[in-house]
Amino acid sequence: MATTSTLAATHLSSLSARHRHDHRSPRLFLFLKPSKPSSGPPRFALLSSSSASRPAAAVRAGDIDTSFFDAVNPDADVAFDPPAPPEGFVQPPSFDDGPLEGEDEIAAAYEELYGPAYSGVSVLGNDVSVMDSKVKKTTGFGKVKREKVKDGFEERVIQVRRVTKVVKGGKQLHFRAIVVVGDKKGQVGVGVGKAKEVIGAVQKSAVNARRNIITVPMTKYLTFPHRSEGDYGAAKVMLRPASPGTGVIAGGAVRIVLEMAGVENALGKQLGSKNALNNARATVVAVQMMRQFRDVALDRGIPMEELWK
Repeated sequence: MATTSTLAATHLSSLSARHRHDHRSPRLFLFLKPSKPSSGPPRFALLSSSSASRPAAAVRAGDIDTSFFDAVNPDADVAFDPPAPPEGFVQPPSFDDGPLEGEDEIAAAYEELYGPAYSGVSVLGNDVSVMDSKVKKTTGFGKVKREKVKDGFEERVIQVRRVTKVVKGGKQLHFRAIVVVGDKKGQVGVGVGKAKEVIGAVQKSAVNARRNIITVPMTKYLTFPHRSEGDYGAAKVMLRPASPGTGVIAGGAVRIVLEMAGVENALGKQLGSKNALNNARATVVAVQMMRQFRDVALDRGIPMEELWK
């Protein structure tokens, strides 16, 4: 038994030394080949991992046909032979054979991808004046004039004040503007902005007002559906509906907000602080608390006629 293990170890060591540097050699397995009992040492058969599961006759070198690779030259140029097109195949027209695009079509495609051109001419009918970034130079001295935005909203300045900020080096002078924008059809907004110049402050406050647009509920007589009160800070505003022909009876910032919203008949009163910004925002708060009769009836699940019973 010791002699058998010694022979097997010697044989394996010689095979490993032979294939140590050959990484492409297959894995070898040692199988005990059955033979007739004899007095000598047992015989072993060396088989690869791929040939272990196949018969011994299939892995003989003489049985593999390699004649196909004898006639193939890897460096030769192979001619491309495409298959024949199917029946009824129509060759599509070339890109250059089509009709040429006109200038209007090219401009429309460009505007659809990148927006209106700098010339201000819109081929697709877009409103170029709505863009806030449209700047036009009027003189050659570096002065820039920003065109007024034409989006259906009117602007009215409530107040412009000079404010100062105390810093380490002294005082910084700025201007604060309060602007109300509205379309006189039920849309109104209040905004505030600061800048080193009055024009810049008004523009900033107008942009801020457009970001805070609200809807004012009104009846067919252009008045409020019911009374309401709102407060902002120390300012308190009282709003009441009025009969047709009354007009807007209010003062200060409340009157401007109601007129820009399109209200024609209403009563308003400022209670408390006389601050223009707080009274304007208190008016917005009071308007937001109002509701239409149809909305209340829809929430209650009853017809509008039942509201006055």
